[in-house]
Amino acid sequence: MSYVEISFADEKDKAATAAAIEDRLLQALAHENEQSDNDAFVLKATDETGRLLGGLSASTSYHWLLIKTLWVDDSVRGAGLGARLVELAEHEARRLGCHAAWLDTSNEAAHRLYLKLGYEDFGLIGNLRGQALPDHRRWFMKKDL
Repeated sequence: MSYVEISFADEKDKAATAAAIEDRLLQALAHENEQSDNDAFVLKATDETGRLLGGLSASTSYHWLLIKTLWVDDSVRGAGLGARLVELAEHEARRLGCHAAWLDTSNEAAHRLYLKLGYEDFGLIGNLRGQALPDHRRWFMKKDL
């Protein structure tokens, strides 16, 4: 191997570099493993003025939906918007041929929401007392679609 420089991506290049890395990894995996199409989509919820009230980003791989992020503005939290976003994402995943979904969350309220929507825990990582952010947990969850 000739000279290789490793550096942190600049703030302005971070998103594009991360996207390029993910794209190249998916291309390499497609050559090595039989899989379904990899799709990504973003759902957004806005009010009548166009103000963003919530959203969800997701991708599919190997016939699984990955819910990457779900966010709902405090002003509409508790009104069912999060559940509607997840249900629409699941509907789109079924349309794309997915048989199951998975996600991870470190938010206890989100964990309770996902449990109500039929998700179940399949893994948990957490910090011990005395470690930075004591008692922090991250739940890994899945659901058959």
